[in-house]
Amino acid sequence: MKKLLTIVIISILSITTGFSQNSNPAKTLLDEVAKKVESYKNIEIEFTHNLDNTEADVHQETRGKVTVKGDLYHLNYMGTEQIFDGKKIYLIIHEDEEVVIQKPDENDEKQLTPSKMFTFYKSGYTYSMGDLKTIDGIKIQYVNLTPIDTNSDIKNILIGVDVKTKHIFNIIEIGKNKTTTTLAIRSFKTNQTLPDSLFKFDIKKYRDQKNYTISEPK
Repeated sequence: MKKLLTIVIISILSITTGFSQNSNPAKTLLDEVAKKVESYKNIEIEFTHNLDNTEADVHQETRGKVTVKGDLYHLNYMGTEQIFDGKKIYLIIHEDEEVVIQKPDENDEKQLTPSKMFTFYKSGYTYSMGDLKTIDGIKIQYVNLTPIDTNSDIKNILIGVDVKTKHIFNIIEIGKNKTTTTLAIRSFKTNQTLPDSLFKFDIKKYRDQKNYTISEPK
């Protein structure tokens, strides 16, 4: 479950046709998209997560939702919730009636969270402009990311951006094991009126009312 959440978070992540095939315009494009995202007070995204491996005959589709406000986030995925209140991460596993409380590793710059999903590209990748496609009447410009680390399990990542809105349309991760993971944005809302409780964990609710097991590793 935690691995699946990590995949979503990682996935979970202008545009003109005149760009040449080199890294600078591609990175400039991604910087432009990230800058626009950072200008919003908050973002609410509903997404579809698909995992496909034809050789292994594996095809999975799952829907989820994530709300981000600055560094704070609330992720719902496969019956599991993950909340970051700015200090601790709360992993609420409803099926097991369990809550795991963790502190983020501030020294781990590679740790990926929903709040970093639009900026994860800034280190560890080379960039190139990909194809311009029309999908359901929407022009999508793709940017190709290739890991600098040759030992990475990832072959490349394609980030599709809506030419008109300059919002992420989808993120396609292609693994060296021939598994393709696609995160498609179904709904992208900004500057919503959000309750403060969305980014807070109510320990009394889960400990006293729901009788969930709560653990906090040292």
